[in-house]
Amino acid sequence: MDYQTILYSADDAIATISLNRPERLNTIVPPMPEEIAAAVDSANLDSDVKVIVLRGIGHSFCAGFDFGPEFETGYGDQLSTEGNWDPGKDMIGAINHQTGYVPKFMSMWHSPKPVIAQVHGWCVGGGSDMALCADLIIASDDAQIGAPYSRLWGCYLSGMWIYRLGLSRCKWHALTGEPLSGKDAAEVELINCAVPFDRLEKEVNDLAHKLVRMPLSQLAAMKLVVNKAYENLGIANTQVMGTLLDGYMRNTPEGKRFLDTAIEDGVGAAIHNRDKQFGDYSFAKTDQKPNPGNVITP
Repeated sequence: MDYQTILYSADDAIATISLNRPERLNTIVPPMPEEIAAAVDSANLDSDVKVIVLRGIGHSFCAGFDFGPEFETGYGDQLSTEGNWDPGKDMIGAINHQTGYVPKFMSMWHSPKPVIAQVHGWCVGGGSDMALCADLIIASDDAQIGAPYSRLWGCYLSGMWIYRLGLSRCKWHALTGEPLSGKDAAEVELINCAVPFDRLEKEVNDLAHKLVRMPLSQLAAMKLVVNKAYENLGIANTQVMGTLLDGYMRNTPEGKRFLDTAIEDGVGAAIHNRDKQFGDYSFAKTDQKPNPGNVITP
C-alpha cells in the first residue's frame, strides 16, 4: 500500500508502524486513522509477524488532530452540509466502523497480535486516545501525555483514559485537563513504564523481542481474555458516548470560536489562547515540556 501519513515495515517477527508527519508533530489528518488500521491488518496477515510497534517520527509521537484548514478539508464533508455542522452526519461518521477514527484506532485493541506504543515528545488529544489503544506503552520520561480537549473542543474518544486510570485520578484529569509526564504517567499506571529517551528504542525493542519468543497463540489468548474482561465493563458503549459528545463539544459557541481562531490565525494561536490561562502545554515551563532535541528517525 502507498501510505501518505505513515511508514510500515516488517523485520522478521516485528512490524513497525511509524506516524510520518514530523513537520506537523504527526498530527492526525485523513487518511492517517485509515492507514494505521490498514497497516495493522497487513501485520496480522503476515504470518511471520508476531508483534507490532507503533511510534512517531520526529520530535513527537502525536500532537492530536490537526484541526486547522486540513481538518475542515479532510473531514468537512463527513461532518457538515452546505458549510454547517450536520449532527446526523457527525453521528453516523463517528460510529461507523468504515469511517470513524476511533474504530480505526481500536484496530490495535482488536489485533490478535500485541501492539507496543513507543511514546516520546507530545502525546496529546487524539494522539493520547490512539496510543492508549495499544496493549503496552513505553514512554520517554519527558514525554507529555494529556487531553487538553478536556477544557475545550472535545471529549474522551477511545475511553482508554477512563479504563486505564482509577476513578479518582480519571476524574482529576477529565475535569482539569492537566498533562502527565511520561514518568508521572507510569507512576499512576496510565502507561506501563517510562525510561530516559536515549534508552527508549532499546527498551521497546527488547520488549518486542521478549514477546516474540512466546507462541503467537499464547500471546493472542492472553490478550483476548484481558480485553474481554474490560469490554464487559462497557468500553464500546463509552466510545459511542465519547464520540457523540465530542461532536457536540466541537460545536458549542466556545468550540466554534476555537476552531475559527485556528482557521483564521493558525492552530498555534488557538492553542495559545486555550493554554495561557492554565500555564501548561504550549505555555508550560521548559522543564514541563518534551526535550526538543529528542528525535526519532525513520
